[in-house]
Amino acid sequence: MHSGQAKTFLIRALKRSQMINLAGVLMVITLAGACKNEGSRNEVLGFKFPEQGQTYGLGEEVKVELDIPAESKVINVSYLVDGKAVDSKTNKDAFALKTADLSLGYRLISAVVDNGEKKDTVTINIVLKSAVKPAEFTYKVLNTFPHDTSSYTQGLEYHNGRFLESTGEYGTSTLRWVALETGKALERIDIDKKYFAEGSSLVGDKIVMLTWKEDIGFVYDSKSLKQLSTFPYQNSREGWGLTYDGERLIKSDGTNRIWFLNGADYKEESYIDVYDNNGQVDELNELEYIDGKIYANIYQTDKIAVIDPKNGTVERYVDMSGILPAKDKFPNTDVLNGIAWDAAGKRLFVTGKKFSKLFQVELIPKGSK
Repeated sequence: MHSGQAKTFLIRALKRSQMINLAGVLMVITLAGACKNEGSRNEVLGFKFPEQGQTYGLGEEVKVELDIPAESKVINVSYLVDGKAVDSKTNKDAFALKTADLSLGYRLISAVVDNGEKKDTVTINIVLKSAVKPAEFTYKVLNTFPHDTSSYTQGLEYHNGRFLESTGEYGTSTLRWVALETGKALERIDIDKKYFAEGSSLVGDKIVMLTWKEDIGFVYDSKSLKQLSTFPYQNSREGWGLTYDGERLIKSDGTNRIWFLNGADYKEESYIDVYDNNGQVDELNELEYIDGKIYANIYQTDKIAVIDPKNGTVERYVDMSGILPAKDKFPNTDVLNGIAWDAAGKRLFVTGKKFSKLFQVELIPKGSK
């Protein structure tokens, strides 16, 4: 083990120890909050159903029932999911939680029990996974255009006959407007060498661009490419892909989580976790919003996931294997990354990091002619 590895191992061990201690403290607090002291008698509240961490398919009903001592008085029980009220009872009866309108991932169920004198709150987590097997699609190349092999493509959008492209890597990151027919930059700026540029998107007359690990986004004038302002990330750990649905910015951070940002002040307001029928789908990268769906490159693969923005379900996978012929690959050619949609012309474009080509494609179901 190298000294750097030993240092990393020690830090991880300390963090793990801290997490264990924190978990113990939280357990004590939870148990204390779930107990009612009446003289010498302790009455512990909890959930009979569901079990902690139990997994359900989205749309499946979840039986929710509290384990309340028979002698306990109950005036009202309020049930919440992720802090939002979903039901209320004046007794100890179970109820069926409908999940069709919830999003995927971990959901926190809370019950606030009122006995007329005090209120106790108990919580439990369930996991909602996709019940949908994604449809399998492939592609047909309709047209091919040049692409700059120095462009480590991180963001790609089509607007009025040209591409908005942001390119990454420390020391060579750029923001540029690119001609479709030639692949050459019409206007461009170099990004400060201390930043690794990531996804970008046009919002009105401004361009919003992310950085990778610097916890900061940039705002530019779309015509001059002059920097106007910056903004911080509030919750997400990194910046990867970015797109715009006409109201909100949609952001990936390299995990299976997609964030929704206010289109005016760029604050992270909500998120979805992305799952297919086998589990969570990680390393979501460059994004494009097309006809109400989120299209996402999956980093280091030739797959594009088509995602329902309401709940995080992967509805389709597009296999782009072989899109760049072997004869067009060079030593610096990297992975597939870059999706752009021409809404007016109904044209879909894809490319990759340092690809020599950009492709107009049609998506077709696998197995079709």
